[in-house]
Amino acid sequence: MIQFMTRKIISRTVFFLFSIVMYLSPAAAENPIKLLAYGDSLTHGYGLEAGDTFPDRLQLALSNAGYLVDVINGGNSGDTSASGLARLDWALIDKPEVVIVELGANDGLRGLEPSETRENLRKILRGFKDFGAKILLTGMQAPRNLGDEYVLEFDKIYPDLAQEFNVELYPFFLEGVALDPKLNQADGIHPNRSGVDKIVKSIIPYLEPLLKGRT
Repeated sequence: MIQFMTRKIISRTVFFLFSIVMYLSPAAAENPIKLLAYGDSLTHGYGLEAGDTFPDRLQLALSNAGYLVDVINGGNSGDTSASGLARLDWALIDKPEVVIVELGANDGLRGLEPSETRENLRKILRGFKDFGAKILLTGMQAPRNLGDEYVLEFDKIYPDLAQEFNVELYPFFLEGVALDPKLNQADGIHPNRSGVDKIVKSIIPYLEPLLKGRT
């Protein structure tokens, strides 16, 4: 009888302490927000050590800011907008609530037809939107040596689509990083850790409204 009562008291005490912890830390009772960073080598982390990639540094920065979030690395080096579209179904397996779409850089580097890039990105945005995810679209810029007409047509893809789908736009993923030797690897294209940190710091204000608006 005494043993039974002791077990009962211990059980109630554990439950009471657990309830206090959950009350004091309401975030612990929630599931983390699934945030998918969906892109090419700039997202995947080409040339970087584990822990230095954009998703890794974003995860750390958001956690330090108090967000309960799980950042998923959905980057694939070499992806164009077409190959990003081809693996869209795979991306939805993780059931992301928020998605950062970073694609199109390789389209520009290869001089692909901007109208095709636009249509691929349109389908990607539609896919995530229909799924119910909130979207941050990150803009890209065409290489300036491809001519004014190409540059104009390519660069306007992102603001046009952001308006069409009513999604948040970060105008240029490499803003403040592109062409700066101190912030890029030896190839002059892919950010180093310092460059990634600058991107993360700049992009978070655009991302926070999507995280705070979680229902």
